Amino acid sequence: MVTRRNAIASVAAAALLPSLVRRARAAHVTLEAAAAHRERFFGSAVRIGQLKVEDDLREAVLRECLYLVPEIEMDWAQVEATYGELTFDKLDDLASFAGENGKRIRGHTLLWHLSVPDWAVSMLRENRDWMLIARYFGSIIPRYGDVINQWEVVNEPIDIGHRADGLRDNIFLEAFGPDYIARALQQARIFAPHAQLLINEYGLEYANAEERARRYYFLKLLERLRKKNVPLDAVGVQAHLDLSKGPLDTRAIASFFREVAGMGLSFVITELDVKEADFAATDEQRDRLAADEVRRYLDVALAQWGVKGVTTWGLSDRHSWLTIDGKTPGLNRGLPFDASMQPTPMFYAIADALWSTGPGRQMRS
Repeated sequence: MVTRRNAIASVAAAALLPSLVRRARAAHVTLEAAAAHRERFFGSAVRIGQLKVEDDLREAVLRECLYLVPEIEMDWAQVEATYGELTFDKLDDLASFAGENGKRIRGHTLLWHLSVPDWAVSMLRENRDWMLIARYFGSIIPRYGDVINQWEVVNEPIDIGHRADGLRDNIFLEAFGPDYIARALQQARIFAPHAQLLINEYGLEYANAEERARRYYFLKLLERLRKKNVPLDAVGVQAHLDLSKGPLDTRAIASFFREVAGMGLSFVITELDVKEADFAATDEQRDRLAADEVRRYLDVALAQWGVKGVTTWGLSDRHSWLTIDGKTPGLNRGLPFDASMQPTPMFYAIADALWSTGPGRQMRS
């Protein structure tokens, strides 16, 4: 007999069913497999030293990731702390690990203002000699050509409030002027003729004045590079989400992706994580807030054309670069696995979004 109560319960169950089905599916699929379902990839920033000594982390990385991103090992200051003394031990180990396990590496990163060795800053300022850049690119790009098919050539070139063109006032700009970005991409293409070359940038997701300006200046930079036929293949969107910044500007995110895609460029979401704002909430509440923010972002981002993959900036809260307020005990909870290497709600949000969201189609739990 169908009663009003039974009917209401049936409707409620039917409404919950798609969410429950997707969650059950996500629980039995890896992030790599969820991404591959729509011909994308999933990956994570890693440190080879941690992979060597932490069995649970290594197993999760091998299970969940296709792309591995050296978190710090490829920084110029790490590779060549002293002029002429290049150290590739850690990178070689990571390359071997990737090759032996059928993984790929994304080159992170070639030119970044925060990873220039002190001696290079001095020499670039004094001599303005491009051969320093060419020599460094030539020493590192060909060495890893068999496992690296994506290179972040220039990282974080935008910094508003200083110049009319929105470029960051860094040592490369000081030494070579605004054309350093085009020159770097052209130089990288010489050594990596078949790899995908990227520019990587952050702060493009929220509705505040600073991020509106960053989107504007970044688009203008991309337009200038395209007009010059500079070898640029894709845009890296870091996607460091931040719960203290208010709601995501989903309309602006979609518009930004469409404008970039209209230039013939594809995307990689390169450094996805979530910075928390409410550390007094329960762990369950904190995890849900982070997962909801990631799902809101991926619902929009993955619905756009040309998104080739997603990488998180770390796989486990155990090694997050983010810190909490310095007073509250514990770790920032903003990655797919918690400190005990158990999947968090963010894991399921990513898996569901990768599996179910594609261009022209948005699905929500």
